[in-house]
Amino acid sequence: MSLKDQFEAAVADSKNLPERPDNMTLLKIYALYKQGSSGDVQDKRPGFTDMVGRAKWDAWNELKGTSQDEAMQQYVDLIESLK
Repeated sequence: MSLKDQFEAAVADSKNLPERPDNMTLLKIYALYKQGSSGDVQDKRPGFTDMVGRAKWDAWNELKGTSQDEAMQQYVDLIESLK
């Protein structure tokens, strides 16, 4: 199975985890998904009134420079560890 196929399977699996991950883990899942699917963040950081958007943007921005393949592999590994 290719990395892209594993990534897509992990995305599907992420919707059916036995327990809801904590907020920090959810941010990591989001950031790895965005980095793996879109690459480095290009959008501007959301304004101070959008706290959730800022947290998501910050988490994604921390992965800047990580290759999409590396982010996909980390995503797959993280979802596997949460099953």
